[in-house]
Order: sequence, then C-alpha cells, then structure tokens
Amino acid sequence: MPSEREIRRRIRSVRNIQQVTKAMQTVAASRMRRAQQAVLASRPYEERLRAILNELAPNADPELHPLLARREVKRAAIILVTTDRGLVGALNTNVIRAAIRHSEALPASAFVAVGRKAIGQLRRFRQPTTAEFSGFSERPTTGDTSIVARVAIEEFVARRVDEVYLTYTRFINTLRQVPTVRRILPLAPEDSAGRSAGGSPPATLQYIFEPDPESVLEAVLPRLIELTVYQAALDNAASEQSARMVSMRNATDNAAELIQDYTLAANKARQGRITKEMLEIASGAEALAK
Repeated sequence: MPSEREIRRRIRSVRNIQQVTKAMQTVAASRMRRAQQAVLASRPYEERLRAILNELAPNADPELHPLLARREVKRAAIILVTTDRGLVGALNTNVIRAAIRHSEALPASAFVAVGRKAIGQLRRFRQPTTAEFSGFSERPTTGDTSIVARVAIEEFVARRVDEVYLTYTRFINTLRQVPTVRRILPLAPEDSAGRSAGGSPPATLQYIFEPDPESVLEAVLPRLIELTVYQAALDNAASEQSARMVSMRNATDNAAELIQDYTLAANKARQGRITKEMLEIASGAEALAK
C-alpha cells in the first residue's frame, strides 16, 4: 500500500490536471458557441442552393456541364474531413471508420485528407491519397475550403474519378454528432430535399435561362460544391468543440472522483499511522511499567 506522503503527492498531481481540463472545458465551450452560430447561420444557404439545384436539375441537360455528367463508376474520390488536434473522444475514429468502410464498397478509391488526424490515419492504413490539407479545422474559411473543392472538381472533370464523396461529422447538438457520407459529384437532386412536408413532390417549375443554361450552370454548380465543402468544415468545427468540451468535462469529473478516492486512501493511511504510533506508545509505557 502506498504511503500517505505518496498519496498526497498523487492528489496534488491529479488536482493540477483537473485545473487544466477545467480550463480547456471553458475554452471549448466558448469556441463551441461561436462555431455553432456559424454552422447554423450558413446551413440555410447550403440548403437553399441545394433546393435550387433540385428545381433546375429536371430542366437541365447533363451534357451542358461536366459536373452533371454521370458515368460508370470505376474509381471514386473521398474527401475525409477530421480535426487537426485530439482530445475529442471518438469523433475522429468514427468518421475515419465510416470513410474506410465506404471505400471498401467502391471498386477503387482515393482520399483527399482534410485535417492532421485524417492524414495520419490514412498513412497508417496505407490508403491512397490524392491531396492533403490541414491547419484550418477549428476556424475554416471559404478560402481554405475552396481549394479542397477545386481539387475535387478537377479530379472529376479530368475523369480521373467518376464520383466524389464527402465524409465529415455533422453537428446535431452538443451531445450528438453524426458521421456522414454524402455524394457531391456528379451533382444530382436529393429526394429528401425535393419533397414537401406532406411527402408529395413539389410542383415542377419552368425556368427561362438568361443569358443561356450553360452560363447559369457554370456559375451555380461550382459554387454549390464549394459551399457544400465549406458547410462540412463548419459542421466538423462545431462537432470538434462540442466533443472536446464533453471530453474535458468528463475528464474533470473523473479527476474529482479520483481525488475523492485518493483522499479516502490518504485518510485511511493517516489513521493507520496514528493507530500504529498509539500502539507503540502504549507498548513502550507497558514495558516501562514492568
């Protein structure tokens, strides 16, 4: 059994760790609020642009733009979005597992790694990687994510891949973040977005393109891809801060429980030491009396 001094030393060490985790929890909570506001503010724009695609797609000829072209899938690209730092629980593990599991169902695949955790794990698993990006997982900007979207568009237009998937962690709330895999190329209307609340398909709208369909699609479709990747980065940033806040809160609570256990053990050791000293004093007094 460790001595009382050693137990007291452990208590001080755990208490110092608890102060660090408490501070990290506070910082993560502050950053989570900003990230949550950003993701909730930008989500309606992405959903509205997706709804516009759903309305335009039935009237658009796939031959008018290469991003609409569908072809036999021989090779696919997967954009894997993770965090740059750890201390986020199972957040990165779940999204990486979902991406690799999805890649196993494809004929062939290559990854575009976004985040240091994705880069490290893909190298560890020896997965083929087309490009690597890092350094903006906590505060992504359109300038950062547009480069990722441009790589995906170039790979698809050059016919090096036939489909592009985006894998990221979708932010639902503070306690729930869901690994999500969605196809972003070729562009196609989504069934869930193309139905009304009653479950019936919306009325078909007829559009007049000015100046021409090619110019309209050339302006809208690349922007939709960039916005989709940007929205995924915002979701991942909000999920990262939420997961880190929860992890640090759990670490703080575990440290408090450990301090209680060590305090109880120290008290027992102290009581045992006092009892031993009292027995020694009583034994000495009895020996002197004889």
